[in-house]
Amino acid sequence: MSHEKYEDYQDCIAACHACVVACNHCAASCLQEPHVGELVTCIGLDTDCAQACQLAIAFMSGGSDHVAAVCRMCAEVCRACAAECAQHDMDHCQQCAEACKRCAEECRKLAG
Repeated sequence: MSHEKYEDYQDCIAACHACVVACNHCAASCLQEPHVGELVTCIGLDTDCAQACQLAIAFMSGGSDHVAAVCRMCAEVCRACAAECAQHDMDHCQQCAEACKRCAEECRKLAG
């Protein structure tokens, strides 16, 4: 992969990394909430989103020809996670929703 192409991915890689961290923190924090049963969908989407972001990072850093397709999928999962997390008042959910929105935006740019 050319250095220029890698540079083009830097903002998206950073957003994906921040999203992985936020989603993992959100899932772990949700598991500590007293009403954890109401957060099953949130925890599941946090996990899906973190995995999608990790995959996108791997494809971008490896210079795959399939970056656009993976980023399209990642943006979709990030949007779903953001929508779910935004419904919950806890700070970790709100922070996760924001990280997911930023990541979805960066992934959409690369997906075309």
